Amino acid sequence: MIDFSAVPLWLIFLVSLGLIFGAVELGRWLGAREKVRKSETITMLVGAVLGLLALIMGFTFSVALSRYEARLDAVLEEANAIGTTALRARLLPEPQASTSLKLLRDYVELRLDLTGKAASAAELAAAIERSNGIQESLWLEAKAAAAKDNAMVPSGLYIQTLNETIDSQEKRLTAFRNRVPGVVFVALYGIAILAAGFTGYSGWSEAQRSRVSDYLVYFVVAAVILLIQDLDRPGAGLISVSQQPLIDLSNSMAAYMPKD
Repeated sequence: MIDFSAVPLWLIFLVSLGLIFGAVELGRWLGAREKVRKSETITMLVGAVLGLLALIMGFTFSVALSRYEARLDAVLEEANAIGTTALRARLLPEPQASTSLKLLRDYVELRLDLTGKAASAAELAAAIERSNGIQESLWLEAKAAAAKDNAMVPSGLYIQTLNETIDSQEKRLTAFRNRVPGVVFVALYGIAILAAGFTGYSGWSEAQRSRVSDYLVYFVVAAVILLIQDLDRPGAGLISVSQQPLIDLSNSMAAYMPKD
């Protein structure tokens, strides 16, 4: 199956327009060759295909929007978990407190650097590896702090939120990778091409209706499908997942970070 996430959006849009407009012209050519006259049956068929296209587009948009919102929630939850961990890190004994805060700052900056651009699969894998390394370093600092703190209250609270921070990474990665299946977009474009062909087939004999009206309708259809793909592809198009919670966290952490 085609991995649409690996294809540039502008290329998808141009190819889809070419296929859809070509289907309109093919339908007109077939209609002219067979001398098709306007009939209620053909009109009903065109309406049924367009209705099916609208239904699937609405369903797909709803799915893409829910997954986009899940990514927003994942960013907020991760920012809250890191922020709470940073606050509780200040309760640790030295040098664990300062070291942990610096590691958490690097952890936040790593996420901001990665989400500030459309990362490739290799860059994402490298970032995850580096993130796991920081998590391991944070866990070692937590173990050292727990060994010093017999009461375990500050260290225990810190370890609890550190676990939440580590868990939030996987939740965010899962939300990032959770896309609308490619077969859904194949079906969308397939139905759009079929509808365009029937539209041209039924309308070739209508002198009052020019090609411009058909092209305009299907240009909008292709644009809406592209919008759904953009919504389903975080960081690679016009629509992106806001990183403002992490930006705010980075700014607030700067106020109590230890001096280098």
